[in-house]
Amino acid sequence: MAKCAICEKSLSHGNKLSITRSHISKRSTRTWKPNLRTIKTIVDGQPKRITVCAKCLRSGKVKRA
Repeated sequence: MAKCAICEKSLSHGNKLSITRSHISKRSTRTWKPNLRTIKTIVDGQPKRITVCAKCLRSGKVKRA
């Protein structure tokens, strides 16, 4: 899976819990995927396509070409 080129955000793993009455009866694993976008930016004076998460795009850490 790809990573954000700015903040290195990637997959997260955890448990999905099934709650019945007052007990946690079943656990299964799940993954959270980052909201990645491929955009064209200027890197070292050249336009280049990089993968960036939506949070970095919104916060202005990346300038679009």
